[in-house]
Amino acid sequence: MPPIDKLLVLAMAAQVLLTLGLLIWMGRERVPRVMRGEIRVADIAVEKDAYPLKARLLSNSFDNQFQLPVLFFVGTLTALHFGVTDWLLVATAWLFVILRYLHATIHVTTNRVFRRFAAYSAGLAVLALFWLWLVLRLLLAPSI
Repeated sequence: MPPIDKLLVLAMAAQVLLTLGLLIWMGRERVPRVMRGEIRVADIAVEKDAYPLKARLLSNSFDNQFQLPVLFFVGTLTALHFGVTDWLLVATAWLFVILRYLHATIHVTTNRVFRRFAAYSAGLAVLALFWLWLVLRLLLAPSI
């Protein structure tokens, strides 16, 4: 595998690490409370409202990792499959992942909505550029 492809795989791995990290952190916030009886299972079977704010923020941030990042994973796997990875794809992939970390950090700390929205919007714009460049690379590739 060429080194440039490895950098793209590492960007995917960094996004997976963020998702798993949020899952573990969320579990550490939720499970002990249920086990100690602070929160009844019946109260969380359908809604998350019984959890404290921190656990709900972590849950929402975790859920966000299955929105835009899905398009990121499809794009990176497409680039790898067709062998069209280049430095612009790698740079936009890493920038997208960095913005996802920023978004998640804002989400689970200050949760300032305008800052969170700015990070989300920047990530969306970078992902759109990633996809635009990917499609152009695929269409202009001599043979796929």
